[in-house]
Amino acid sequence: MPAQIIDGNALSRQLRAEVASRAAALTARGHPPGLAVILVGADPASAVYVRNKVKACEDSGVRSVFEKYDADLSEAALLERIAALNADPAIHGILVQMPLPKHIDPHKVIEAISTEKDVDGYSVLSAGELMAGLPGFRPCTPYGCMKLIESTGQSLKGKHAVVIGRSNTVGKPMALLLLQANATVTVCHSGTPDLAYHTRQADVVVAAVGRQNTVRGDMLKPGAIVIDVGINRNEAGKLCGDVDFASAAEVAGWITPVPGGVGPMTITMLLVNTLEAAERRAGA
Repeated sequence: MPAQIIDGNALSRQLRAEVASRAAALTARGHPPGLAVILVGADPASAVYVRNKVKACEDSGVRSVFEKYDADLSEAALLERIAALNADPAIHGILVQMPLPKHIDPHKVIEAISTEKDVDGYSVLSAGELMAGLPGFRPCTPYGCMKLIESTGQSLKGKHAVVIGRSNTVGKPMALLLLQANATVTVCHSGTPDLAYHTRQADVVVAAVGRQNTVRGDMLKPGAIVIDVGINRNEAGKLCGDVDFASAAEVAGWITPVPGGVGPMTITMLLVNTLEAAERRAGA
């Protein structure tokens, strides 16, 4: 029986409607949630991502402050601007679009953002809070993946989850979130000698390596939940993920498509984090 499609677009619309309702309530109390988005340079992909984020804010009742700078902006000037936004009580979240020009240290920039406004969840302190199980902001993509898994109605308690990828932005925080949900977690990566050995035992597979056809249907346990984080282009230039969707959908129980799966959830969870930051500041 073909897998059930986990519709990220539909879930995203549902969550954004909830964000809009909560944002309206905060605004009525005099605490409109605000997100500052900074773009340095003219990378075309980054410009598209930022435009989508700003539009999502506008559609959900979150005030966005978009600041665009030329690629020759100095690191000191960017850090100075972040410090000013940290001190601005009307701004509850700060997002600096990556990648940055080579003369700017991304680690310095991320660490300059106040933890209370780190709605991307990328700082060392945010990562530490996640590892320690403390309240804090979760990186948006793995946070969205957890919501997609939750939407299947399947409990993760006692399940075996395999995360493919070990990046700081997806793989590592994904593993920690799955552990918090009482799953038994295996992290696979480029140094794993037999990937299929692990994935065939998995009740949940999260693929996040950025390589087409990393996971095929013959590598899956029947009925598994498959979350495809990858964004690639195939030989025809068509968008695809890390999972061979056609073969995997014949074996899996639930699967996310690309596009229309994880992608919409990433921006949605950014809105959720920003709203939660505003609610905390307002004492809601």
